[in-house]
Amino acid sequence: MSAEEHRRAAPTSLGFAVLTVSDSRTASEDTGGAEIRRLAAAAGHHLEMSALVTDDVAAIRRALAQLLATPGVDVVVVTGGTGFAPRDLTVDAAVPLFERTVEGFGEIFRMLSHRQVGAAAMLSRAAAGLAAGRAVFLLPGSPKAVTLAMEELILPEAGHLIAQARKA
Repeated sequence: MSAEEHRRAAPTSLGFAVLTVSDSRTASEDTGGAEIRRLAAAAGHHLEMSALVTDDVAAIRRALAQLLATPGVDVVVVTGGTGFAPRDLTVDAAVPLFERTVEGFGEIFRMLSHRQVGAAAMLSRAAAGLAAGRAVFLLPGSPKAVTLAMEELILPEAGHLIAQARKA
């Protein structure tokens, strides 16, 4: 089948979970997480769970494990902690949980980001993978970056990725 045929056969309504990683934001200031929730709902998906944790490897892993164990969750989108500052620990915490990585996600995200922020795009460690039969996307905390990733990459291909990952 072609990529377009795979997309047509993929599920169109997925369960999303959102995890915001931040030492400085409260739930009311979580603009990146709010944007993920808004865009997912506007695309016909439903929110199963949302959480906010500090930039701490153990806290991130605990929260991610909880989201991955939540019935109905197909996609987990994590925002924050994907840079190079000492407290940017999301990638370090999450990638070891991946059973398989989606290398192309980070590559394409950085290419698209380059159009917006120039060479600073290379400072993003955005990544994606499969864990417990679910798609996990690790995004920067910037609302602009979240919107870019959701609109250009995650929403168009999440159903396709889930369908492929769950093939018997």
